[in-house]
Amino acid sequence: MIIVEGSARIPEGAWDQAQAAMETMIKASREEVGCIEYAYSRDLIDPNLLRIIERWKDKSALVSHFAEPHMAVFRAALAEVAPQDLQVRMYEAEPEPLPL
Repeated sequence: MIIVEGSARIPEGAWDQAQAAMETMIKASREEVGCIEYAYSRDLIDPNLLRIIERWKDKSALVSHFAEPHMAVFRAALAEVAPQDLQVRMYEAEPEPLPL
């Protein structure tokens, strides 16, 4: 499994514009083959901090995701928002349940 996690700072006053683009992206991405989870969230303590979490079946599913037409639309919309401190990382993982 591939896990993508990241964060970005959404500029003051740009959250509504960013949210509209993110909602479209989330819906389209969740329909992709190999997408296990795809979510963005707003930090509870820092309301301008965006959290990113994605889980993909494998690296080829993630590579295919980057080639999707909705990715190009999202990148253009994101450029208009101009997020700051964008950091996104990819990790390979073998999932194991945590004993709770």
